[in-house]
Amino acid sequence: MLVHIIADSSAKLAGVRSMLEKRYDITSELLHGACVQRCQVDALVVKVDLRAFQNICSLRKTLDSLSHVDKRIFLIDETTHLSTSQAYALGASSVLQGPLNQVKLLKELANCMPAELSPLDAQSAQAAAAGGEIALASMFTAVASGSQIDVHGARNAGGKIAHAIEEHGLSKWLATVRRHHEGTYQHCLLVTGLAVDFGLSLGFPKREIERLYSAAMFHDIGKATIPLSVLDKPGRLDDGERALIETHPGAGYDILKDNDAISPEILDGVRHHHEYLDGSGYPDGLYAQSICDLVRVLTISDIFAALIEDRRYRPPMPRADAYNILSGMDGKLEKPLVAAFKEVALSR
Repeated sequence: MLVHIIADSSAKLAGVRSMLEKRYDITSELLHGACVQRCQVDALVVKVDLRAFQNICSLRKTLDSLSHVDKRIFLIDETTHLSTSQAYALGASSVLQGPLNQVKLLKELANCMPAELSPLDAQSAQAAAAGGEIALASMFTAVASGSQIDVHGARNAGGKIAHAIEEHGLSKWLATVRRHHEGTYQHCLLVTGLAVDFGLSLGFPKREIERLYSAAMFHDIGKATIPLSVLDKPGRLDDGERALIETHPGAGYDILKDNDAISPEILDGVRHHHEYLDGSGYPDGLYAQSICDLVRVLTISDIFAALIEDRRYRPPMPRADAYNILSGMDGKLEKPLVAAFKEVALSR
């Protein structure tokens, strides 16, 4: 496989080359350097500061000439939602944040779609996942900058995820998301897919499926108010960090409550997806009679997604083990719903 590296400095170029040249054939170019003759490129690795407008303009022109390359890995030093959003807007297939990490980069380059997925199916699932991440990054960026949230864009992305689940199944969706996405965005994409598939398995009508994927896409928007150093911490949170994380449902509700395009059902899901039937959840300590069906479905999907996602400090938990944990949450989750979720968790 031929990997082409694009960087905005010689030092960055050398750093990436040193990680890859023993494993792959390498070509490279400086972003603002002389034009180069490119061979048939199989994958792109981009190490460019996306905070500089001049870099974005130059990179866009360069990438236009490489439009046939589907695998585009962006390496960004700054762990900000804005840089991630910009990377996906430029066509990234995946984004790796923080200091250069050879293991993660090699893993990303080595990943390929499972054999049972046809190229057309792979493109469809990846496109839905990439579109979902772009919508999520756009929402997080809008919150950080105080600008208007693109509600229609998020719903449209959720609809494409629902279509991908219906067409290709949950297992392929989970594999696609875990392969190409990480952190909070990976979690939201997993929750959306799980909630959709759970709704489909329960025979929900189209309107309820739409509410489910909308609630799932928006459910963690409050995390846009929490530093990425806490959200993506590679280890257990301390008490202060945990308390900060637990502010996100209320923060999400406050962000969305005055938006006329957000229905009361979606607001309910955003605020209450961490509530438990026994009153031990947060932020409002609701009991069973106050928790609606949509929230109960979303909560189960959210917990299961958190257990099976691929985190920086631990590998994904096997689906059977994750379901056993759900089954053991006596009094907190609705038992008939947990039983109905078994097929989603283990078989779909």
